Amino acid sequence: MPSTPSAPDNPASIVVDAISKPKPKSDSSISRWQRGLFWALASPFFLGTIPVLAKLAYAAGVGVITVVAFRTLFAAALLWAGTFLFARRLIRSSKPAVLSSLLAGAINGVGSLFFYFSLTRIDASLGQLINITYLIFVTLMLRLLGQVISWLTLFRMGLAIFAIYLLTLGGLGPPDWLGVGTMVIAALAYAIQLVLSQRILVDIPAPTMTLYAMTAMAGVVTLAWLLNPVNLTLVSAPGWQAILMMGWATALSRLTLFLGVKHLGSIQTALLGMLEVIVTIGLATFLLEERLTLMQWLGAGVLLISILLVRYERGVPRFIDWWQILWRWRLGRRPPR
Repeated sequence: MPSTPSAPDNPASIVVDAISKPKPKSDSSISRWQRGLFWALASPFFLGTIPVLAKLAYAAGVGVITVVAFRTLFAAALLWAGTFLFARRLIRSSKPAVLSSLLAGAINGVGSLFFYFSLTRIDASLGQLINITYLIFVTLMLRLLGQVISWLTLFRMGLAIFAIYLLTLGGLGPPDWLGVGTMVIAALAYAIQLVLSQRILVDIPAPTMTLYAMTAMAGVVTLAWLLNPVNLTLVSAPGWQAILMMGWATALSRLTLFLGVKHLGSIQTALLGMLEVIVTIGLATFLLEERLTLMQWLGAGVLLISILLVRYERGVPRFIDWWQILWRWRLGRRPPR
């Protein structure tokens, strides 16, 4: 009979140590922090290219479901091939770890459908600005796991809502609230995955979680494509090129994301993830000739203030250890031998 994994001391304490009370660190902890910082900074570079590549695929005439499905399938295939060839030991893990990773990936798969649908209606730069509201959702969910919402959290949520209003209303054309709303749903799904992944990664390697999370994502979006298939021979060469590049970026972004979460925690990784907005705006300006209006720049500034105020959040709660709860439920239902 498997033993119940021990609960972590306090995963959320990573956040408190990082933003409120710095303590002397040993060489090993400094090295761990540096590795986490490297991976957390690499992730937004890959993530920032994806919305622009999606826009290029749409311009080549590829439908949104086809883009989502085949970039995810290609990313999953890359991860499985690399793991099978170079690190087969990472394939095996406990059943709770695999199932939890699949759940997190499935949630993100649903979110990706909303994300790419949104990009058919709004600019890539605007979409990425709205998408970084996932950091607000991460903070809110961590508090809901064990503590009353603070006035600062409520204030930051209000700033974020006001910023989204400015970003949407300040465009050159009529506001597209459907595009904005679907992007907010995508941000929420991404935040849920981040919060879940911080607990999952306490007990398993980041590449293992990446492998199974991406597999679940591929399953969700492939099911969506099978419900509305298209003739793949009609996809142009530039369309396939953009999809394949998205697959590479997706695989690398998820791997570096989970490596960052494992070493830094979900809030710090999400905070560094704001850099993806700079990457997206830069590429969108250069390749897609997108521009933000003065009101949208104001909205971007308000949103940035809302996110950076996470530094002053205090009293981050302990996690409700759902991992242990699942183990106890499973062991409790097992018939006696």
